[in-house]
Amino acid sequence: MGDLLDAFGEVWVVDYEFRSAPGERPDPVCLVAWELRTGRKVRLWREDFGRLPPYSTKADSLFIAYYAPAELGCHLSLGWPMPARILDLFVEFRCLTNGEEVPAGNSLLGALTYYGLDNIGGAEKDEMRNLVLRGEKQEAILNYCESDVSALARLLPRMLPRIDLPRALFRGRYMAAAAFMEFVGVPIDTELLERLRTNWTSIRDRLITAINADYGIYDGRTFRQDRFKQWLISQGIAWPLLESGQLDLSRSTFRDMAKIHPVVSPLHELRHALSEMRLNELAVGRDGCNRCMLSAFRSKTSRNQPSNTKYIFGPSVWLRSLIKPPPGWGIAYLDWVQQEFGIAAAYPVTTT
Repeated sequence: MGDLLDAFGEVWVVDYEFRSAPGERPDPVCLVAWELRTGRKVRLWREDFGRLPPYSTKADSLFIAYYAPAELGCHLSLGWPMPARILDLFVEFRCLTNGEEVPAGNSLLGALTYYGLDNIGGAEKDEMRNLVLRGEKQEAILNYCESDVSALARLLPRMLPRIDLPRALFRGRYMAAAAFMEFVGVPIDTELLERLRTNWTSIRDRLITAINADYGIYDGRTFRQDRFKQWLISQGIAWPLLESGQLDLSRSTFRDMAKIHPVVSPLHELRHALSEMRLNELAVGRDGCNRCMLSAFRSKTSRNQPSNTKYIFGPSVWLRSLIKPPPGWGIAYLDWVQQEFGIAAAYPVTTT
């Protein structure tokens, strides 16, 4: 494994299989873990889970996974302590290849393909995931879980020479934080959500009527581009065009133009609400909390990239009024301002 990992007495490669209905916390089915120095292997089915994990979580041990919040969420479901040192090969693969064309994506299969390593086929993976959801064929599921551990053990030495370990461990700490966020979720006013779901068709029509009264662009539920073009002319707004010469009606263009011309903002919010407001897809668990995978480091800027339909912060801003803490609790919505400028100011500058 090289000098890079010499500081660790134990190096564990870990994978879990689990079930998780939309909005619910993970329900661990099994785990497989390999200790790479001694060759020790652990295979546990759900009935065999104890009060503590079968591997060390102390600072002198390294926990390695691929998109670690999946495994760390199982730790939280089982009430186990979080590993002190985490190396997430998904994050490091994103870090090493961000901006490049990766032939098979950023999944574990994609990373193996990128490095020319053998891997299980996608169709076989789908079949095994279905077995996990049904809880069938214990030995087959454990073998499938172990195949991912074996893949990680082969991937690690290929990636290790290019990994900046101090920064990688810092990123691993964030993945533990992401696991906590996914596990806790966001409390939702489920009664109001159900009312919205039941009455969404009539609400949608009333929204169009109310906003269109100031614009005259919609014909029923149809956005008329010719009317929008005439309205832009009347307002003196120069709108971006596609190569075809047609108006660029993409969401990003509407968002940018709404910032320049606030009069466009109500139309932008309306179009966003009508196109992406799939309330039935909002993932809310039985405890009334919204949960979904945050997809940490998924974007090109290394930000989280959760589903716009499953996550409460994805759809139109007004839907965040559904967020409601339980009695005796409060919620603070915090955001960084101009964080990129702060990073740039603190980043050391070198000249040649």
